Amino acid sequence: MSEDTIGRRGFLKAAATGALAIAGLKVVRAARASEPEGSSPNSWGMVIDQRLCTGCGQCTLACRAHNDVNPEISWNRVIVAGEVDGKTVYLPRPCMHCEKPPCAEVCPVGATYHRPDGIIMMDYDKCIGCRYCEVACPYGARAFNWEAFTGPNPAVPEWGQPEVARRPRGVPEKCSFCYQRIDRGLGLGLHPGIDPEATPACVVACPVGARLFGNLNDPDSNVSQALAGSPHYRLREDLGTGPRVYYLPARKEA
Repeated sequence: MSEDTIGRRGFLKAAATGALAIAGLKVVRAARASEPEGSSPNSWGMVIDQRLCTGCGQCTLACRAHNDVNPEISWNRVIVAGEVDGKTVYLPRPCMHCEKPPCAEVCPVGATYHRPDGIIMMDYDKCIGCRYCEVACPYGARAFNWEAFTGPNPAVPEWGQPEVARRPRGVPEKCSFCYQRIDRGLGLGLHPGIDPEATPACVVACPVGARLFGNLNDPDSNVSQALAGSPHYRLREDLGTGPRVYYLPARKEA
């Protein structure tokens, strides 16, 4: 066998090894991106009571106003889930803010990341619009911004005033648990889930109190108490994503 043949084979072997190493590095980076850096005493979560939800859509409108969302997309869908005892049951579906978010694992540039308090965030300046996160999300929580949103927001001012900047064209958008309200409220000594100014807009807007928000790490919080006192479930728990949105199911009257 010639030295030339050995050289070519050696080169191909080295190239393959290098490619595997790079692929492995990407997997490690993706896994790290899905894990929060640092620690927090808070683990924010939401409880949605399907026994109370009337499907009025006021949560969607408040979300759209406070987060300046294009009226052609939605961060906070409310869908019909069926009937119980002849009464329509609704399934509000924001981002689940998973403990193990698939969207963060597949993002090749780290535009989706995990805060220590459990909120799954997006850095829209980093996003390259590949839509991997949108495909990976099993909850349909993301909506792609196909066009620049430049016109007036029909939900403003009736349902609130914008609190964050509009996202650029070509990125997937999603619910952020109104992080801006949480962070601002904590800075003012307020309590998310109790003080309206520090609580997600959808929770504050609900006219029947079908949504609760609070710290899942605190056994005395409203969300922890609601979960301790009632049967509950999470969407697609079988996937192991660990959603932080819980549902109190509608039940037949005794």
